[in-house]
Amino acid sequence: MPNLLIAPDFPPEHFGGWHIFNTLLQKESGKTIRLLTPHSAEEQQEMLQQNQVDIIYANPFDAASLIRDKNYLPVAKPVQNPDEMVIAAGKLSGLSKLTDLKAGMKIAVTNNRDVKLIGLRLLEAANLTEADLEWVEVPSFQAAARHAIQGKADAAFFVASSFHSLSEMTKQQMAVLIESHITDITHVILMHPEQSELLPTMQQAIINMKDTDAGQRVLGELAMSDGFSQLTEEDAEFMIDLMETLLD
Repeated sequence: MPNLLIAPDFPPEHFGGWHIFNTLLQKESGKTIRLLTPHSAEEQQEMLQQNQVDIIYANPFDAASLIRDKNYLPVAKPVQNPDEMVIAAGKLSGLSKLTDLKAGMKIAVTNNRDVKLIGLRLLEAANLTEADLEWVEVPSFQAAARHAIQGKADAAFFVASSFHSLSEMTKQQMAVLIESHITDITHVILMHPEQSELLPTMQQAIINMKDTDAGQRVLGELAMSDGFSQLTEEDAEFMIDLMETLLD
């Protein structure tokens, strides 16, 4: 029985949607699929190290490593749903723009390396490097928001979709310092090379999901109304090159 792992950085309200997505994928592919929803990046890494993951909806940083180091195969990518990130501060901090951040300040971050990577690039505009700041690790984006609002951190890093899905009350207590607009970096679906015979079936089922009423409903719940398109090897290599450029 193949399994499908969903990266643990999605908003909590999407949890039910991923279960419905998996149910629909099983129906459309004719395969029984076990859904894996690790609670943290550490738990995801344990599953990957134990070779437990057949199909994965991965963030771009992890995707680059899985393709290059473990030969995972490209399957699909969301249409018009790039991964962007937000740097935000609590309203009471008095910070209102990126250049208000200064050396020595505290930044709340989750264990999402792609988010931190993009954030560090954005911080170059404020002449700040990773070593200039104090990093406060938190377990979730909700916790990052609390730290910023309560003054336990001067600002926080977020996946843009997770920031925008915070409650209105929470967002009213925060100030967005900057939001990225890279557009070419996205989560992607990959498949373990040992499951390559399943790739055409799964790829077609995922791409065709947007063409059914049930598929449109679940994709809407996951904020992916335009569905998925094929992820080619060229697409994957381009994104990996872009991630490596951000690392340099």
